[in-house]
Amino acid sequence: MFKIDAADYMISICGNDALRELSSPGKSGSIFFLSQDDRFMIKTLRKSEVKVLLRMLPNYHHHVRSYENTLITKFFGLHRIKPSSGQKFRFVVMGNMFCTELRIHRRFDLKGSSLGRSADNVEIDENTTLKDLDLNYCFYLEPSWQEALLRQIETDSKFLESQHIMDYSLLLGVHYRAPRHLRSPISYNRVDGLGSVAEEEEDEISNYPQGLVLVPRGTDDSVVVGPHIRGRRLRASSAGDEEVDLLLPGTARLQIQLGVNMPARAEQITGKEENMFHEAYDVVLYLGMIDILQEYNMSKKIEHAYKSLQFDSVSISVVDPTFYSQRFLEFIQKVFPQNSIKG
Repeated sequence: MFKIDAADYMISICGNDALRELSSPGKSGSIFFLSQDDRFMIKTLRKSEVKVLLRMLPNYHHHVRSYENTLITKFFGLHRIKPSSGQKFRFVVMGNMFCTELRIHRRFDLKGSSLGRSADNVEIDENTTLKDLDLNYCFYLEPSWQEALLRQIETDSKFLESQHIMDYSLLLGVHYRAPRHLRSPISYNRVDGLGSVAEEEEDEISNYPQGLVLVPRGTDDSVVVGPHIRGRRLRASSAGDEEVDLLLPGTARLQIQLGVNMPARAEQITGKEENMFHEAYDVVLYLGMIDILQEYNMSKKIEHAYKSLQFDSVSISVVDPTFYSQRFLEFIQKVFPQNSIKG
């Protein structure tokens, strides 16, 4: 279904020096590993998460087969090992959605909630996972792509709702075509999660060629295809509704699909007095829905009731799946608004 070769899979996760440990971006206590070839992400699971995955597995299988462009995490394997120490470890193997030759300059974990949804006040670098309140940009896509993206996110959210799942996220990776405004060390401004623009760099950025080049679909041997790409290529109305590739100077020709190699225009959200710059940046986006194994069970219902006494019940992450999916979709619609035509 995912077109993964079994031998390649085993070599990637079981070969000598196959894995490297990553710092956990969440509060679950899970340990994350990345295969040396960057193709696979491995995450340790709690026993309760394993039970949720096994319960929903038949419906998950049906969903990903029915919707080839689904943005939901692709699970390739669920394993349990018991070392000589006697402690069992359960882990799942997933596709690394940031497996690309392009550099991911910013990454966001977006839920649509606001309570506690900002990164810790530490030095921000490319490995920092930013959150909802850190994002002060919206992303404009080709109109048909924006419609397809929101439609698929709604479909995927409804599926997770039907499985009583909440607390999932949209993981968004941003590659800049002109990343010079991301100073090193990166100067972080809470108002602008994409980084502050230094005054001396404004002219340099404004002179950068605007627009990303879309070209008609190339032959298979001329296009870089990601290791987990599946589904249909995207068509662009600006190219006569033909299938297109993304051509970047100095890099390969990239195959565009939903959530993979998607060119966009990042614009600062206006309407706030503290906004000093209203620049638009050419970006390439990578995105998918992650953390889909949290069931709205009795303990989560109790957590919701307790937090609702302390905070606004609309702002907290732990809510019932129906409200969660509605709030999640409404937030994502603001992140990816309809394209504006500018002369």
